[in-house]
Amino acid sequence: MPDLKYLVALHNFPKFGPVRLKRIKNYFPNFETAWRTNTNELKQAGIEENIASEFTSYRVNVNPDDLMARLAKENIKVLILDDKNYPRLLSEIYDPPALLFYLGELKPDDNFTIAVVGARRYSHYGQQVTEKIVFDLAKNGITIVSGLALGIDALAHNATLNAGGRTIAVLGSGIDKYSVYPADNRYLADKIAASDGLILSEFPLGTAPLKFNFPQRNRIISGLSRGTLVVEASEKSGSLITASFALDQNREVFAVPGNIFSDNSSGTNNLIKKGAKAVTSAKEILETLDLANITSYINNKAIIPESDEENKILSFLSHEPIHVDELIRLSELGVSQINSTLIIMEMKGMIKNLGNQNYIKQF
Repeated sequence: MPDLKYLVALHNFPKFGPVRLKRIKNYFPNFETAWRTNTNELKQAGIEENIASEFTSYRVNVNPDDLMARLAKENIKVLILDDKNYPRLLSEIYDPPALLFYLGELKPDDNFTIAVVGARRYSHYGQQVTEKIVFDLAKNGITIVSGLALGIDALAHNATLNAGGRTIAVLGSGIDKYSVYPADNRYLADKIAASDGLILSEFPLGTAPLKFNFPQRNRIISGLSRGTLVVEASEKSGSLITASFALDQNREVFAVPGNIFSDNSSGTNNLIKKGAKAVTSAKEILETLDLANITSYINNKAIIPESDEENKILSFLSHEPIHVDELIRLSELGVSQINSTLIIMEMKGMIKNLGNQNYIKQF
C-alpha cells in the first residue's frame, strides 16, 4: 500500500485516534493528501481547530520514510482496518483501531479466542485456576489473549506456551523493544513472538505506558475475543474494565468464583452477581461458546499412575496444597522414596510444586 507510510505518520500524531482518523479517511481522497493538507481542510474534515493547528506544526519534524525504516529495523509489521487479514472479531467492535503494529504472524484460527485477565497480585488459588483452565483451553486449539501485565496475564501467556498453544499479547505501549511494558516481561514477549504467538499494539513506536493507554488497550483484548475470563480481581481492578468492554461488544464474560473473604475475589464475585457466567473449568467456557465439539482433550484426559508409589501419592493429592511431610505421614513411604517419586511425577506433568515443598494435583 503506497499510502501506508502517510497513514502511519498520521497515526503517529498522539491526538489522531480511531475516531479522528476515520473522519480524515472519509474526507480526503488518500492519506498522503491528508498528511500534506492545511489547517482549514482538516477543520472541514471534522478535526478541531486547535488540534489541526497542532498537527501542522508537529508534522514539520516528522519524516514518514524514517518511521517506516524504524518499523523495518525491528521487523514490526503494520495492519490496517481495511486489510483482509484484519481480525474479524476486532473489526466488529464500535471503534476498532485504524492501524495495528504487530510482531509475529496473523492466523485465521485467531477467531477462536478467549481473553484471560486478572489481578497483578494473585493467590495460589488464582495461579492454580489460571494454569489449569488456560492449559485446557490451549490444548483444545483456543488462542489465549491477554495484556502481558504482571500477574494473571503473564500466567495465562506462560500456561498457553507450556501447552504448546498460541497466545496474543496486547500492549498499552509501543511494541519496539525499548517500549515493551512491563520491562520484567520483555523476555516473555520475545518468547511469545518466537513461539508462533503475536504481539500487537495500536500505539506508535516509542509510546510510553501511560495510565490512560490501558483502558484503550483493554477494548482490543476483549474485542479480539469471543469471551473474556476474569480469574481474580478486586473491586477496582482494571480487569473489570476489560469485562465491561466485552459486555458492550456483546461478548461473553466469565468469572471464576472466589473466597468471599478475599479482596482479590470481590470483583469476580460481583461480576457473577451482575450476570457473568461462573465457571470452574475450560469445558464450561467451550460449551457456553458452542465450541464443545473441540473438547476432546478435556474429555479424554486422565492421569494414569505408572507405579504403586505414584498411585498412593495421587490418592492424597487434590487441588489444595499439601506439604511433603504430610504426604510422607499419610503414604507411609520413605523420605528418599517419596522425594524421587514426586520429582518423576512433576516431570510427567502429573503434579505441581507450588514452592516450599507444597504439592497439588495438576489436572
